[in-house]
Amino acid sequence: MSDDKPAKKVADQYDRGYDYTKYWDNRDYEHAAEEIAIRRLLDGRRFGEAADIGGGFGRLCLLLREYADHVTLAEPSLTQLEAAKTVLAGTDIDQVQMQADDLQFDAASLDLITMVRVMHHIPEPSTEFAEIARVLKPGGTALIEVANYGHFKNRRRYKKEGKPLPTEPVSIRTAPADEPDAIAFVNHNIDTVVSQLASARLTLVDKLSVSNLRSEKLKKVLPNGVMLAAEKVAQRRLAARDFGPSIFLELRRG
Repeated sequence: MSDDKPAKKVADQYDRGYDYTKYWDNRDYEHAAEEIAIRRLLDGRRFGEAADIGGGFGRLCLLLREYADHVTLAEPSLTQLEAAKTVLAGTDIDQVQMQADDLQFDAASLDLITMVRVMHHIPEPSTEFAEIARVLKPGGTALIEVANYGHFKNRRRYKKEGKPLPTEPVSIRTAPADEPDAIAFVNHNIDTVVSQLASARLTLVDKLSVSNLRSEKLKKVLPNGVMLAAEKVAQRRLAARDFGPSIFLELRRG
């Protein structure tokens, strides 16, 4: 009997000749803005087992190690895991190949999960959210970053056009995909995502608006320190309005 189910899409886009480490050249502001948000959301807490889902070459794992006794980098790309060997050399951070929709952790085994810059590749995240809820301990914390379609510029544009913001994910590709099985590249409606998370028993506790000054023009005229000082002030103040291009959600496993 034939199986009509579509083949599972493997998140291996970074194994196709693309060096993701180079993406972070000249993105010191964005990286630091994300670190500021994580520190703010985890402030004063200590965790046992933590995992960074889709964490690439381990960019944020060293920061997580400051808050957790043990950290695992869970990344689907072998290329990224190879790069992580250099970034995480000399540490006790584990590096394991796995996908966000098939987490190879025991149920209720993790105290903390982060998933940053992954949602823009997941148009329909229900399976991933269910997996995160499964492997988190009751009362455990998840920090999930969401690429925000409802940022300030889009809100202003849609209001001017007299249209409501889309509730479904929106593709933001600027050019046709170069491969028929290319992975998605989308932005999300934050309210929709929060509802999907609630269905997976992940309750919103806090959120921050992040990378609020993301602009190549600003980078050319403002010192990085000035931009980050403004970012620190803006993250909390702009959170309620989902102002920025990136929204960090803090969630608790019910």
